[in-house]
Amino acid sequence: MSTASRGRVPGSAACAAGSGIASPAGGAGAAATGEAGAGWGVGETAGDVDSAAVAGDTAAAAGAGARVAAVPAVGFGGEPLVVAHAATHNALATASASDAIAEAKPCGSGDRIERPGVAADEAAESAVQGAQPGALYVVATPLGNLRDLTFRAVDVLRTVDRIFAEDTRVTATLLAHIGVTTRPVALHAHNEASRTAQVLAALDVGQSVAFVSDAGTPAISDPGARLVRAVRDAGRTVIPVPGPSALAAAVSVAGLSAERFLFVGFLPAQAKARRELLDDFGRLPVALVFFEAPHRVRETVAALAQALGPLRTLVVAREITKRFEEIARIDLGDADAWFAADANRERGEFVLIVDAPPPRGRDAETPDPGVDAWMRALLRELAPSAVARVAAIATGRSRDALYARVLALKEPR
Repeated sequence: MSTASRGRVPGSAACAAGSGIASPAGGAGAAATGEAGAGWGVGETAGDVDSAAVAGDTAAAAGAGARVAAVPAVGFGGEPLVVAHAATHNALATASASDAIAEAKPCGSGDRIERPGVAADEAAESAVQGAQPGALYVVATPLGNLRDLTFRAVDVLRTVDRIFAEDTRVTATLLAHIGVTTRPVALHAHNEASRTAQVLAALDVGQSVAFVSDAGTPAISDPGARLVRAVRDAGRTVIPVPGPSALAAAVSVAGLSAERFLFVGFLPAQAKARRELLDDFGRLPVALVFFEAPHRVRETVAALAQALGPLRTLVVAREITKRFEEIARIDLGDADAWFAADANRERGEFVLIVDAPPPRGRDAETPDPGVDAWMRALLRELAPSAVARVAAIATGRSRDALYARVLALKEPR
């Protein structure tokens, strides 16, 4: 929030004091920090709240049972957070909407200002967002940008009794960032069975447990599915805490023509298994979504081009939400050259999306002698993929259908 936006609306403090509601720190900007949390809500930083205004409103807030405090050294980006009890947050979030009314119409005018959302039952509901005893929370964590961590995830991680994590080093950094001192316990693909027994034992004695992966949503090409299944089979509660997901983020910016997509995850390392899987899925009229690691991405893209054809559209989503994030749309046939053009393009974590093939039309089955003749001529100078691309531009026909035709023309008689 800019300094200019922290000014108080004349008359709002007096109205707030009379109604027992803490005034916000400057209109809509402050309202954005008024998110009610689990008993305690978290604002952006101390700089987002007019400290004098908060101090002046503390007495009024106390009348409503609210508490306001500044907590140093646990804020996002290293700045202190302004932490307020849920009742104060509800007041901050709703009071700004009526401040303009209060300025135009004095409190003594006799008209009551209704402020929905600060009723006692809603305040009570806001206060029970902490962890539920005997429940497993599956918590999504940021892919790379710590500000993507949700308020609810913060509430859960601060209030659970135990935290299990795919990589304790990564999670310890995240927990320290939000002021959580609970020490995480490793639960990964190699020890998921044994750690699951520990989770069940904790749940049996009424402890609450959170599970997080390295980044994103657990159990999506990550450990967690076996744990969740065992906890459900034991009759215990499993609660999702949704948030960042590389899959959803990549699909949302891909601009797909397909109406549906199929999440494949990581392809098999063995060439034969990979080819069989792509043969099965490649015929489907859907987009295909893959995860891939940097040391395998070139090999995977080559396998996709060979199995699905060079004219299918490939979306490369690299380092999502991180400093060097990159989203590119290219033909599969051009992908290897795209990677080769810049060594940095092979770095980071990848989501690869191959768009659905275009629908087969009459042009796929009906050869045109005239088009065939000049495609044969072009084949003397150009690669099949280039011939199909030129023919598609000239005729308006499907590139995939023309490419299949070019391959048929190229075969020796």
